[in-house]
Amino acid sequence: MKMITKTAELADACDALLQCDFIAVDTEFMRETVYWPALCLIQAAGGDTEVIIDPLADGIDLEPFWEVMADDRVMKVFHAARQDLEIFFHLGEHLIPTPMFDTQVGAMALGLGDSIAYDGLVRSFLKRSIDKGPRFTDWSRRPLSQKQLDYAIADVTHLRDLYPIMRERLEAKKRDAWLAEEMAVLTRAETYRLEPEDAWKRLKLRKTHPKWVAGLRAAACWREREAQTRDMPRQRVMKDDALYEIAAVAPLKPDDLSGLRGVPKGFERSKPAERLYEIMKTAMADPEAYAPKVEKPTPPPSGIGPTVELLKVFLKLVAEDAGVASRLIATVPDLEKIAADDKADIPAMHGWRREVFGEPALRLKKGEISLALEDGKVVAKDLKA
Repeated sequence: MKMITKTAELADACDALLQCDFIAVDTEFMRETVYWPALCLIQAAGGDTEVIIDPLADGIDLEPFWEVMADDRVMKVFHAARQDLEIFFHLGEHLIPTPMFDTQVGAMALGLGDSIAYDGLVRSFLKRSIDKGPRFTDWSRRPLSQKQLDYAIADVTHLRDLYPIMRERLEAKKRDAWLAEEMAVLTRAETYRLEPEDAWKRLKLRKTHPKWVAGLRAAACWREREAQTRDMPRQRVMKDDALYEIAAVAPLKPDDLSGLRGVPKGFERSKPAERLYEIMKTAMADPEAYAPKVEKPTPPPSGIGPTVELLKVFLKLVAEDAGVASRLIATVPDLEKIAADDKADIPAMHGWRREVFGEPALRLKKGEISLALEDGKVVAKDLKA
């Protein structure tokens, strides 16, 4: 196995991949010291075609590969696809591979846990073990050893063999509709857009006063722009705790930053600080308008604790009975909302989730279903049957 380093070689390989009904895809990348993940390797396997593409090769044009990713006749199979898709979205001019299938999501729909690791999936379906030795490789270094290349291509050859088996089991259980919502999130452009103006959503709102929220939005927007422009991790530009301090002060000049513990010494007179003052001036000119509309978090009604605990047990029971990961059905916040409101507008109360869990959960609340211990096992009993 050797890497493809020339555009002509890549075009030939992609022509072969386009003849496949599905292809397995994986990437190797580095992101520890940068904002934008550095794509170091692309692996793909379909039919008898197995390729490793070197995106760092001098002069190589990845356009033939992007064309394969965009071709809706070929299913693209990933495991834990989100980071791969994020890279493709930003390097491939907002490309999102479609149609696509994520085996980690498929595993959830088959009841194999909330986030089963790839090696566990390969062991479960294919009875094979994966050599983990090269997993900490610096994939940006060249040349790569044969052992490293073998490790890289194995990621997609196992995936190629795994997909048909998983697909067959999912179809036998009629789980296609169950997967649709999860896959839809992965193929939505909004999932991968990194708009600086929305960076505040990554932070926990400690207050809801418009001026403070406007200050936090401005500080987060400034940090995101700096991280993107300078290609640095967010935390290296400014720590989260420092952003909260900055939001409280809403600095418009160097003196406003003096004495803040989280702000590096000398930062207040730097070029990045000047850019911070500018965006903060915009925010503070009209904090009410600049601040995003946020609702004050309302604590769950008092007294619902026992109901939530009962719903947790019931969810585990339903998930085991359906053979699906509980997280795919409902989360703890969902259970709190169901406990507080029979008409809660949450995913667990719509579609297949309502049929499997939401409706029975309401019946449990009404006393139409009970939970009991039989031979050491929790069982649900329909009292209206």
